[in-house]
Amino acid sequence: MANTNEGILSLLEEQRLRKPIENYVGAIQKKIDALRADGTNKVIELQSSIEAAKRDKSISHDEKAQEIAGYQSGIKKAKEVEAANKAEVESLIKDAEAYINEHFDSDYYNAVKASVAAEKVKARQDYNMNLAKLAQEHAETMKSLSDAHELKDEKYVYKNKQFDAKLTYQKALQDSKNRLHDAFTWRYHMIDLLRMSHFTLQETQAQRWENYKYSFNTRSFLLKNGLYIVIMLVFILLCAITPAIKGTQLLTYTNVINIFQQAAPRMFLALGVAGLILLTGTDLSIGRMVGMGMTASTIIMHQGINTGQVFGITFDLTGIPIVARILMALVVCIVLCTIFTSIAGFFTAKFTMHPFISTMANMLIIFGIITYATKGVSFGAIEPTIPNMVIPKIGDFPTIIVWAVAAIAVVWFIWNKTTFGKDLYAVGGNPEAAAVSGINVFRVMMGAFIMAGILYGFGSWLECMRMVGSGSAAYGQGWDMDAIAACVVGGVSFTGGIGKISGVTVGVLIFTALTYSLTILGIDTNLQFVFSGIIILAAVTLDCLKYVQKK
Repeated sequence: MANTNEGILSLLEEQRLRKPIENYVGAIQKKIDALRADGTNKVIELQSSIEAAKRDKSISHDEKAQEIAGYQSGIKKAKEVEAANKAEVESLIKDAEAYINEHFDSDYYNAVKASVAAEKVKARQDYNMNLAKLAQEHAETMKSLSDAHELKDEKYVYKNKQFDAKLTYQKALQDSKNRLHDAFTWRYHMIDLLRMSHFTLQETQAQRWENYKYSFNTRSFLLKNGLYIVIMLVFILLCAITPAIKGTQLLTYTNVINIFQQAAPRMFLALGVAGLILLTGTDLSIGRMVGMGMTASTIIMHQGINTGQVFGITFDLTGIPIVARILMALVVCIVLCTIFTSIAGFFTAKFTMHPFISTMANMLIIFGIITYATKGVSFGAIEPTIPNMVIPKIGDFPTIIVWAVAAIAVVWFIWNKTTFGKDLYAVGGNPEAAAVSGINVFRVMMGAFIMAGILYGFGSWLECMRMVGSGSAAYGQGWDMDAIAACVVGGVSFTGGIGKISGVTVGVLIFTALTYSLTILGIDTNLQFVFSGIIILAAVTLDCLKYVQKK
């Protein structure tokens, strides 16, 4: 360690600066600990004993009740002691915190911060001097050599020495970073002991920000967020050029609401396929299921007698009450989609068939059946009163968005708060290990496919409401790619077991917003596919890089 004349504190000098604070707060902490011994600490100890007694299967029910009653009696006495000492403890804590606030920065932390800054400067100087010395030694050695192999070996040794010097420099920087971080966290360690881990919101946020800065890594940050940053910059560029090209603003309330409204049905589809991607799978039949659901919904909720036929049969459901037809359409959509996803799930789970194959087969079967049955015709509009009953507008706000928010909340709960959700991540991460640990892999896979079918059914039913019908077998073409791409952009990894609902949500909104923006600019639909393809390629590339980095 360098001397203090260079502005760098030795560890001994740092401890001397810390000592007065340590002594003052430590003396107060001893008093607080003594006051808590028969009060707060006793309460915590007895509560732990009660929990242990409840789990104890070696004693009878009556013995357990008697034991717990004894603990509860002890807790009552300890709380009386705690209440009696509360004012004195709070006064001592206030005194200690006031001393910390007055002396920590001025007497200790600022000096450490300045020392760390000086350490970094010196580390850089030492690194540059080391490189210069190595370069000089290398040049002198190269002059004395003539053999080609010896010259090659010397160049290799020189590169290794440069690499070692860089590692030494990076270690010095990390040591300085650790020193400053330790100094910062020491303050909150003292507060933690004083308050028994009770921090204010401001203190919690300060610790989070410090931990974020401490663990921040530029490479990891760019791998995780680089695509989002690029897409955001593209969207900002689109917002800037739209007024010049089209004479209208892109980022208006109406446009934002339209984006959310278009994203709502697609959110259901993305949430459904996200569970399959989590299991290292996919689903190529989503678009055809949307077409099937749209067709079925339009037939059931059609305005008047159906203009088209299904297998030569014309359906007239006008005699059924509208509410019953709405519910019937929803049930039919869910049942049809769930049947087909269950078929794909069965072949995937039972015969370890790749979902690419099983869902591609579904895609072909569904499109063939629906096209043959309906001759590919569109079934027109549904009853105009139905959308206002299911997804009414409150002012300018379309409540179809609320349906999407509800779906996000439900799927988030399933993924994060249920046994099935935990099993889903486990099977996606390592199915063999999951099976060994007792998880029924077949059941989990089937569950994921069934949940996807339910979400597809809901999504196609809502899309029928949004479009007021117009169901046909061709509807939904390309929606499978949009849903899968939204998941990938949102961070759901094809390597399995990695992904969050928040990422899926962001991915859907990104793709919908981008498509909407390009449409307003008048970009050809075919070129929009090019943009989508580039985004997908970039997202999967980053996902692969993250996977390689972890390995």
